[in-house]
Amino acid sequence: MSSPRSLKRTVYRSQVGEDSSEREPLLSDVEEVQALSRNVPEVKRQLGEEQSSPHKQNTYYPTGPISIYATPNLILRASGSIGLFFIMWLLGVAVAATGMAVYVEFGTGLPYSGGEKNYLEYIFKKHKLLATCCFAMPCCLMGWAAANSVVFGEYLIHALGDEITQWNTRLIGWTCLTCITLMHALYLNWSLRIQNTLAIVKLGILFFLIISGLLVLFRIISIPNRPDNFSNIWEGTRQDPNAWVSGLYSVIWCFDGYSNAHYALSETKDPVKTLKRAAPIAMGLISFMYLLVNVSYVTVVSKYDILNGGRVIAALFFRNIFGSIAEKILSIVICISTFGNILAVTFAQSRAIQALGREGILPYSKEFATNSRFNTPTGALFLQWFACTFWMMVPPPGDAYNFVLNLLIYPTGLVNAVIAGGLIWLYLSPYGTQNWQPPFRAGLTVVIAFFLSNIFLSVAPLIPPTPEFSLYEYLPYWVGIQLYAVQK
Repeated sequence: MSSPRSLKRTVYRSQVGEDSSEREPLLSDVEEVQALSRNVPEVKRQLGEEQSSPHKQNTYYPTGPISIYATPNLILRASGSIGLFFIMWLLGVAVAATGMAVYVEFGTGLPYSGGEKNYLEYIFKKHKLLATCCFAMPCCLMGWAAANSVVFGEYLIHALGDEITQWNTRLIGWTCLTCITLMHALYLNWSLRIQNTLAIVKLGILFFLIISGLLVLFRIISIPNRPDNFSNIWEGTRQDPNAWVSGLYSVIWCFDGYSNAHYALSETKDPVKTLKRAAPIAMGLISFMYLLVNVSYVTVVSKYDILNGGRVIAALFFRNIFGSIAEKILSIVICISTFGNILAVTFAQSRAIQALGREGILPYSKEFATNSRFNTPTGALFLQWFACTFWMMVPPPGDAYNFVLNLLIYPTGLVNAVIAGGLIWLYLSPYGTQNWQPPFRAGLTVVIAFFLSNIFLSVAPLIPPTPEFSLYEYLPYWVGIQLYAVQK
């Protein structure tokens, strides 16, 4: 491998116009890496527009089961009132929409795998390794599928009627994660088919939930002891910036998948056309459905049950309408939906790690950069598996889900702020002379809005919460930020 002082990186061919047996190192700079990714033969591009839209929806759900099936409890605790609860969701949709536009601009301008790594490298050309190394740390060491796996375990145990404890949820979630890692490593085509099929299943679950809730709202279906959550929507509103940010993080985490599809653009047919069409469709559809799902929740489940029911609010929803048997059956269906989430997130993150391996900046880069004989990035997949396992098992009882969620979303906000600030810099002179002319433009106003929102989301968690609100049962409020700082 070349010396770091030469500012060259060792790049490994891995299924990029070459047979899988050819894994010789190449000395290359950023532009050569980009050329390798652009020149992927069509036979290797497995994600078309018809697949990327479900894939986008799947990655819009990395938090889908988490947010829609799990986080209304946290969001309502953070807001204190039904009115602020819905305002948080509307603000989250707005932030996500601006973020989607920013990422589509970068994705159409730099249409190859790597996501934020490529965008940061393009912005910070002077210090070539700085942006790449800063991105590599959270990308490789954060367990991006860990929170989804915890939710999978909780819903499965709830469906089986057993008591949810510290370890049974984590062990079941870990088993799910292990199976998915092996599927992606050994049976890529089948895992992609299952992933895309489950995206359709998830949409069906949400449609069923929405229709059921609206039928109750318009009194076409009557339920005993129907709650009256809309009578005084501002009762209990909190005035705590730390609580607001905790709630907004949980909302925004639902839509964080707008960046995930960018990690596999080199495996996408006609990535520019696909991004420009699939991203707005997925964002609009998912935003509309999420808002209606929350209307359904508030219509059917009492405020008290939402606040005290933990992360199985969807199960309580179905119990109130259809009874306990339907509650168990639909809890299993939600588990299947969550399984699809973990498939999508694991697929996307392994491609991001592989892109870093091709740059030669990781220890044992060859193992992470090259594909196995199954045409999959096995090294990157198992690095993600190890990180997810670690973060699932470390937190104390009761705090695993919230801890993992906030540990993941805080660095995401920082990276988004830097990317948006860099795009503003590209728009304005004198850096505008770099001939940045992507096929899609988000617009300066949208980029500034995304930048300011992420600055707020990065600073507000530093403000101590009021005594009435505590995100964790045992951990201090700053623990996620402190651990991220130590990693950096």
